[in-house]
Amino acid sequence: MRVPKSWVPILAKRISDNLVAREMVKPTVPMEKFIAESELIILEELAVEDRLNDEVREILKHHVTDIEKGRMDYRKLFDLTKQRLVKERNLVL
Repeated sequence: MRVPKSWVPILAKRISDNLVAREMVKPTVPMEKFIAESELIILEELAVEDRLNDEVREILKHHVTDIEKGRMDYRKLFDLTKQRLVKERNLVL
């Protein structure tokens, strides 16, 4: 599932609060900074999928004539190409 960017601050706060409450981490910086850094990490991870999607679109541009002629389903081809790249690069989405 794709996470909307507007949810990132909420997720970062909940994750950070839970980690601290369960004593899984002990922040050495103020909690606000800890949460802000958590937000950055989550946004970086979301950007991985965005960059991958852009790369898949670029790859599929080379097959645009076949796709337009109806010999290939763009969505299916997109998903298959994305899955192949994820597997090759050992990405977690």
